[in-house]
Amino acid sequence: MAFVETPLTAAMRDAVQEEWGRRVEDEPVRLQGGEESAAYRAGDLVIRIGPLGRSSAESEWCHAVAAHAALSMPEAVVPLRTRGRATVVRVEGRPVSVWPFVEGEWPGIAEEPMRREGARLLARLHRALVDFRPPTRPVRGFLEVGLDGEPPQDVPDLADPQLDRWLAEFHRRRPLRHPLHGDYYVGNTLARDGRLVAVLDWDAAVVGAPELEVASVALEWTDEYAASLEQRRRFVDDYHEAGGTAGAMDDETVVQLIRHRLRCEAACFEHERRRGGHLSEDDLDYHRRRLEAFFALRP
Repeated sequence: MAFVETPLTAAMRDAVQEEWGRRVEDEPVRLQGGEESAAYRAGDLVIRIGPLGRSSAESEWCHAVAAHAALSMPEAVVPLRTRGRATVVRVEGRPVSVWPFVEGEWPGIAEEPMRREGARLLARLHRALVDFRPPTRPVRGFLEVGLDGEPPQDVPDLADPQLDRWLAEFHRRRPLRHPLHGDYYVGNTLARDGRLVAVLDWDAAVVGAPELEVASVALEWTDEYAASLEQRRRFVDDYHEAGGTAGAMDDETVVQLIRHRLRCEAACFEHERRRGGHLSEDDLDYHRRRLEAFFALRP
């Protein structure tokens, strides 16, 4: 989706001083990215403004996942706590959080070493979260829709009973569930000097089978549409060699879980379209290509 243009208001700046005890001295700079949330750098801080519809409870749940990962994984960036020990305050109806600024840039994944780095970091992330047992997520995460064999209702054109049966059977056979980042793509990481140094944006965190995330990331961290199955297989192998928690994944498992993610994304896209959200030509082209991949990857 197009990046949101949510402004950082005077009331939000005042809240940062009142709740976090940090004065916003200079004019904050809008950071790149943000399809739902907008982020502004203010010195050594990042002020993040979430969408109106996201509850504080949901944000706190996701932040707790990040905090647990950070106990053993320094790359996991976590929000700062307020004087009252919360990580979110509501200002003008929106959830506002404050994070440390991390110097870095989006990693380029054209070269194999960085893709391998991404696979290894994902394996460490999963190991960091495998023993965490949070309460039930306050709002169902978008990746959870359809895992029980009941497909998303927003995309009837993507009906696939074979995929539905496969998903239900897969989750019956794979009992391991633990928290996942949920949106571990290049834009939610930062690199510096050829190394990944930060994992950002935990808003899509969810409890699920780790294979679900490995397959999604194998799509996002390869050359997406042009990537061969061999390239995705290398990514999965690198993840397993690094000690990730996911079980063995054959080619059918990888592509069916990728197709599940693509269908979930399509459902979110259609929901946004119906509610009148702004969709650029780039958004529409991206959506078309993801739909083509959904059908092209059918085993």
